[in-house]
Amino acid sequence: MGTPKDKVKLNVGGKMFETTATTLAGAGRNSFFGAMFDENWNLHSDGEITEHFIDRNPEHFGVLLDLLRTGELDIPPKIDKKPLYREAKYYGILDHVRSAKWGLFDGNRARLAQSITGWSASDGEVAQTIRASPSGWCCVTQGSVVRVYDWMLEEHPIIHIEHNKVNDVGWVDSESIVISSDEKLASGGMGLFNASTGELRYKFQVTDKLRTLAPLVTASTLGFGSDNKLFSSCENADGYPGIGIWDLVTGKLIDFRSLARHHSLRKATRLQWLPDYNCLMALYLYPKVDIALFEFQQNAMCQLLAEDQNKHSSTIRDATVIGESSSICVLGLNECLGFLDFRRTDTSVNWRYKKDSSSGLCFPKLAFHRGELFSSLNDSISVYCGSDWLPTSQLRKSPGGPICDFSIGGDRLFALHKDENVVDVWETPRPPVI
Repeated sequence: MGTPKDKVKLNVGGKMFETTATTLAGAGRNSFFGAMFDENWNLHSDGEITEHFIDRNPEHFGVLLDLLRTGELDIPPKIDKKPLYREAKYYGILDHVRSAKWGLFDGNRARLAQSITGWSASDGEVAQTIRASPSGWCCVTQGSVVRVYDWMLEEHPIIHIEHNKVNDVGWVDSESIVISSDEKLASGGMGLFNASTGELRYKFQVTDKLRTLAPLVTASTLGFGSDNKLFSSCENADGYPGIGIWDLVTGKLIDFRSLARHHSLRKATRLQWLPDYNCLMALYLYPKVDIALFEFQQNAMCQLLAEDQNKHSSTIRDATVIGESSSICVLGLNECLGFLDFRRTDTSVNWRYKKDSSSGLCFPKLAFHRGELFSSLNDSISVYCGSDWLPTSQLRKSPGGPICDFSIGGDRLFALHKDENVVDVWETPRPPVI
């Protein structure tokens, strides 16, 4: 980007503003103001000072112009935030607002920003799963519906999966989500949807071979790999298990790995792609706990816990990959943390940290984000840091009951509480501009 210095006059809704092209260019090429410049970032102008008319709210514009000037978002008390954010979206500078509002997510500095409440149980169904998007949106599964909330936490049209229960949901990007249900794959049990409108874009296809091999297969747990690949754990009523691989661009089935010979591998609880190793990690909890690595190009699979005789391995409830250390962290009951090296076939779980036994309902969940481990138990989320993964912070605020799921994305942590259908939204305050 060059350094344009031409003065610019803007008539916004009848109120005059004067700024520089340098300030407006800071909004970026894809912003509303980007059209004012040529390909070399020179302002389109016939004279020394150019005036543009913009038919928008001048009060909101003044706040956003100061944001472009200083990098700080100072909202006067008289201005409603949500209309201001809509104006920022119109000008294409919503990312500037987000970066000014909060910083990179840090569990040790996170603060409860707000909570999503107000929806009721649908046909007796409580919310079960929450997924965060890369841009700070989230979606929540509840029986046969998926609720989508944007960055401003406003609800978009509900996505209904008629007569079928939602098994899992995942974000492809900031605009699209994949939903799997208990409807047969051959009948369209997995689809790609527009997150904003709820519109079905397409249903994922299956091949004639799969229809013949396992005609009643349904998709459940989802995972996303590189090169636009979608993974799904699949099984039918007879327990016929497998992992399907789809192309996210075309919706076509690329491959299906049958696991019928592996009696300990049924429906995966978690699928996670390891880009540096070009393989897929799958966690299985039933009929026994196991962790498997799949290398599809070499048609290879390794069961990491198949020979593990550690008595605590049966208590594992979640797992996540820590690529930097070539390890997998596992979470057991009572928030026990263990680690195993996935590069070795003779590995076993090295348990490092264990909390005292706790009472009541617990839904152990685990996540790794920017060098921090997060684990949930009952109504709180613990943060672990350092080489020894010691507990350093705890997130606990809402009275909505046990946390049944949480997800981190767009520099936010969303915690879903089971009893009251409450979602707590945690953010990290932005460091002050000096």
